Amino acid sequence: MKSTLLQRFFAPPRSKRLFDVVGAVGGLVAFSPVMAAIAAAIALDDGRPILFRQARVGLGRRTFTIVKFRSMRAGGVTRVGRFLRATGLDELPQFLNILHGDMSAVGPRPLTESDVQRLGWNARRYDFRWRVRPGLTGPAQVMGTTSAPLSACLDRWYVARQRLSLDVRMVVLSFAVNALGKTRVRQWLLRARDGAGTAVLTASVGTARSPERRVRARRIGA
Repeated sequence: MKSTLLQRFFAPPRSKRLFDVVGAVGGLVAFSPVMAAIAAAIALDDGRPILFRQARVGLGRRTFTIVKFRSMRAGGVTRVGRFLRATGLDELPQFLNILHGDMSAVGPRPLTESDVQRLGWNARRYDFRWRVRPGLTGPAQVMGTTSAPLSACLDRWYVARQRLSLDVRMVVLSFAVNALGKTRVRQWLLRARDGAGTAVLTASVGTARSPERRVRARRIGA
């Protein structure tokens, strides 16, 4: 009986939500000094607002408001914004989206409705994407791809195989990208034979055979 209760508690999606909440709270606590410094830098560089808000499409194709540190002004990237985008620190406020339940630590990219329409991802064959919450990180984000076919294949791979151990690996890889650099980590992923590396290899092969090849020239926005 005891083992059954534990299995139910730690089975998805409960274990994933627990991982999200604990990670988001821990992230807010750990990065609070960094977030305070970023807010001050933005204010000193070009004033308010500090945060950027935008409607994105999430679980069940419901829209929610994503929160980021503002990195642009009048259509151009600011000095502080260039640093934030290069390091991914502009996304730290999304811990609040995770706590609110709009996002997960790991999942597909959160897209705008216009991106969904432009990419044709409102078609039924992409319904898999809306069965999970969008993520702060994920296979497509770790690889840094803006290719719509590859992103769709990586998202499909993740949704089909999502589990807590995979989420932990994705988070670790995300930190590795920030610490070691995108190029080094992605080269390692392409050489890998298991885990996230398999995702990349599988998606790369699947791209040539899947319906997504018809949108090969399309790119995903930030």
